[in-house]
Amino acid sequence: MAPTFSPTRAWWKSAVVYQIYPISFFDSNGDGIGDLPGIHQKLDYIKALGTDVIWLCPIYKSPLADMGYDISDYQSIDPRYGTLEDWDKLLAGVHQRGMKLLMDLVANHTSDEHEWFKESRSSKTHPKRDWYIWRPPRYDENGQRHPPNNWKSIFQGPAWEYDETTEEYFLHLFVKEQPDLNWENSAVRDAIWDTMRFWLARGCDGFRMDVINMISKVDGLPDAVVTDPGSELQPAGLLYVNGPKVHEYIREMNDKVLSQHDIMTVGETPLTHNPDDIAAYVLPANKELNMVFQFQVMDIDSGGVEGGAEAVSPLVYRKWKLLELKNITERWQLYKREQGYWNALFLENHDHSRSVSRYGNDTPQWRAASAKLLALYHTTQAGTLYVYQGQELGMANFSKSWGLEEYKDVATINFWKQELEKRQKTQGKTNVDMSDVLAGFQRKARDHARTPVQWNSNPHAGFTTGNPWMRVNDDYLGGWNADAENDDPTSVLNFWRRALAVRRNHEVLIYGDFELLLREHPKVFAYKRMLDGVTALVAMNFSESEVVLEADSLGLSELKSSKVALANYPDFSHDEKELRLRGYEGVMYIQL
Repeated sequence: MAPTFSPTRAWWKSAVVYQIYPISFFDSNGDGIGDLPGIHQKLDYIKALGTDVIWLCPIYKSPLADMGYDISDYQSIDPRYGTLEDWDKLLAGVHQRGMKLLMDLVANHTSDEHEWFKESRSSKTHPKRDWYIWRPPRYDENGQRHPPNNWKSIFQGPAWEYDETTEEYFLHLFVKEQPDLNWENSAVRDAIWDTMRFWLARGCDGFRMDVINMISKVDGLPDAVVTDPGSELQPAGLLYVNGPKVHEYIREMNDKVLSQHDIMTVGETPLTHNPDDIAAYVLPANKELNMVFQFQVMDIDSGGVEGGAEAVSPLVYRKWKLLELKNITERWQLYKREQGYWNALFLENHDHSRSVSRYGNDTPQWRAASAKLLALYHTTQAGTLYVYQGQELGMANFSKSWGLEEYKDVATINFWKQELEKRQKTQGKTNVDMSDVLAGFQRKARDHARTPVQWNSNPHAGFTTGNPWMRVNDDYLGGWNADAENDDPTSVLNFWRRALAVRRNHEVLIYGDFELLLREHPKVFAYKRMLDGVTALVAMNFSESEVVLEADSLGLSELKSSKVALANYPDFSHDEKELRLRGYEGVMYIQL
């Protein structure tokens, strides 16, 4: 066997990161909202899972137009979550347990209630006017006012909002309460660097960077190409994603801030599927970020209008095939390894519905087995591992019986309003069928990731003693909660603990080469991982029906002195000639 490539080691490469969406994690004071003291109370639980790093979604002062991703003060904690002193106490508790803490840097935009924006909108001559992106209106031949261009917001509607005070429009790629910062202005960049230095001086260990690939827009902000002839507004990602100066800005960030500290950085790069575009942020020679989140697995079940990644709607479901998942996984496991490309591995986050409901099978018969299967898949790839709160419990999407009133996310509500208006106009009546849209929401809406964490069988799953800000998934009474799973050795939670321990003890799973097996098999996903003479073999059945594989087809006989390191059925067994995998059964062998 040819020698395998052995990547350089780093603490952030072998780390397991636990992502917390604070408002839904644990409420310590009974007001129905998760908070920093609540997170502190659960640190031992997080540590016991096998976690090295905690990533906090935004906890800064915010009006919550987009659940905290609209920040009105970068250097204060929102009173809903606590105080700076609470953050200091949390950080101390994290460090005492040998873990690290990442903050969420949201620097493409602020809240419209941020002092910077209040000053910017006050006058065309204010020194902070060009801290944001302002443009005069366009007028048609009838004198009707229109936005400066035809860009569509990511959250539906125009990407421009008219401001009566100065009679100009400001750009907002997301909701109108999130005006985009003008990164062309060096004073804006310096203010962001100061924000980062503030948190680093206070002791944080790095940053996750929200939509960092959108901070540079194409010069002149031209109209987007018309891809939706029936609409005045057009998807414009090609004009603001991976823009002309984005790498210049991030290299400046690295030079002035990141390189001065031993920290961890991960960027978010949505609407980007070209591997070379993604690698540009990560390759060590470029001196930018440690890794980025790319969304090919997240987009595998997204449907809608064809014609490019940005035309695909994350709220419209399409059926996916196992071969697609195999190909995506293989592509990124092998991609530019010897040049130093490093993966950020995730199957869930606050912006995507629950993995067991998307990639597994959340029916009562198969939920536990398929959640464990996904954990096996997730923990046996090369890269830095991210686990989202509740993923370790096998938390699932909430029921189809929940009505629209239970959905809180602005992206969900805006999509519903736009689609309702479109159908009413097309059909010429107000009472139109929207059942298919609601069905898409039940599969894909971000809301599913935001239901409160299910801690026990007490009211509201022990999340709060008050009224929760969002309804708790009713299935917590059926044993899907942390206390019940902690006491069950066969639970999803305890499988995650074992899987993370196996990963920690075998570098081949973190750093090893990848070889896909049985590519065309419609039900089985199998691969080998190799490093420094050690081989791991993973075989997983992504279907309800039993499959039988010849041992030779997997190269089992070549794994001398191998052992079963992990299996998601407690009574797994095989013989020398064949491997029999029941529904959603998976196994990993590691050579001794």
